[in-house]
Amino acid sequence: MKQIISTDNRLDFMSKRKLAMIFSGALILISIVSFFGRGFDFGIDFTGGTLIEVGYPQAVDLNAARDVLDQGGFGDATVQLFGTDSDILIQLPPSEETEAGSATDKAEISNRAFALLNAAGGGDLDLRRVEFVGSKVGDELTEQGGLAMLYALIGILIYVGLRFEYRFALGSIIALVHDVVLVLGVFSLFQIEFDLPVLAAVLAVIGYSLNDTIVVYDRIRENFRKMRKGSPEEIINRSLNQTLARTLVTSLTTLLVLFALFILGGEIIHGFALALIVGVVVGTYSSIYVASAAVLALGISKEDLMPPEKEGAELDDTP
Repeated sequence: MKQIISTDNRLDFMSKRKLAMIFSGALILISIVSFFGRGFDFGIDFTGGTLIEVGYPQAVDLNAARDVLDQGGFGDATVQLFGTDSDILIQLPPSEETEAGSATDKAEISNRAFALLNAAGGGDLDLRRVEFVGSKVGDELTEQGGLAMLYALIGILIYVGLRFEYRFALGSIIALVHDVVLVLGVFSLFQIEFDLPVLAAVLAVIGYSLNDTIVVYDRIRENFRKMRKGSPEEIINRSLNQTLARTLVTSLTTLLVLFALFILGGEIIHGFALALIVGVVVGTYSSIYVASAAVLALGISKEDLMPPEKEGAELDDTP
């Protein structure tokens, strides 16, 4: 039996679980401190403001565009490429003028910003679109986004609790909270813009991480019922080794697509792609060292996972 266990447990993951817990705890602590100390660089979806898309006949010099807006009284404007190197997206934060003014006043502000760029660009620029987002709408989106993540975690807790033993449900929630906090921590610590696409990516990370965790949990439950010998730590190690190839192949193929989006997709979806990249890496790590270590710490045993015997089963076996 020792030979079987050593063959299947090529990598002893659980022997490093304490180091992994210290590592994860340190990252979570840094993230939480950043939440309260630095906060988030919320995008226009959450803060409100004016969004202006402008098309140029040639490649745009972003620094020159920023200087033009700065000299025209829009020093707090954010300018970035949108899709191609000849299209830019301008974000103007909310002000008393835009919040209290009418639709005509808001249009005048966007027209003034476009006129500055158009004059500097020779009059050949194209105003593609203008959008206004009020601060009240931004506050509502912030609240609804937080509730969406909370409802997702509650739904997952109920689902895993019904499908598995309650220790697995708690372990999956611990892993998901770990993943969400670390993804948000990256955006807070490095002050990367947090907008609706990033929020969608965070929700997608929850689903991706749960899928990986469920695969690992299913194999753990199967091996607990099948293996007659071996400690819980050995059984979990065996399960992790059996699912390791599937986990790595899935994660690597997903990361290839995400890196392509991050590099070639343009600046507008950098945040979305980055959130998914961090989420896939953290989710793969957590399914091994957080979710599995959590059920072991919660005291899972073979007796907890054995199917209940049916009443009268002994009588049915009697000839």
